Amino acid sequence: MQNEMIGVAIDNAPKKQSEGDIKPQYLEALTLIERLHRRLLDVIKDEFDRAGESEVNSVQALLLFNIGDDELTAGELKTRGFYHGSNVSYNLKKLVDAGLVAHERSTTDRRSVRVKLTARGQEIRGRVNKLYDRQMESIQDLAGFDAQELERINSALTRLERFWTDQILYRL
Repeated sequence: MQNEMIGVAIDNAPKKQSEGDIKPQYLEALTLIERLHRRLLDVIKDEFDRAGESEVNSVQALLLFNIGDDELTAGELKTRGFYHGSNVSYNLKKLVDAGLVAHERSTTDRRSVRVKLTARGQEIRGRVNKLYDRQMESIQDLAGFDAQELERINSALTRLERFWTDQILYRL
């Protein structure tokens, strides 16, 4: 009887997939992640284009949204994962020049500059937030997403992010 129980446990254990089985799905996931970010930028760009507003590009609008009510340094924007571009300093300078972001040198470290949104920057942040709110009104009906499915997606993406972070930190 004990051998039968062990046999059942072994038979029901998940089998490790070979590299050939999982690699196509992994590569597809990588492609989708990159494409989804670009598509989000397209959606934000379309929102501003429809309103005839060309004051900021989609990367800058997303950056404003992610700064929110916080006061951050460029380094904090990167480490918090709020910035998905190659040149945060360039875009911050453009936003400061446009009067959308205010900047101030740190009193403790003169090399460090802290940024926060101006009233106009908050207006643009609000536009992006309204876009997200409109999407939440229809995402379940049109795309078939509910809170549980989004939670599963977020959990999987968080595990993938942790895996990649470990690759760097522990040189795996």
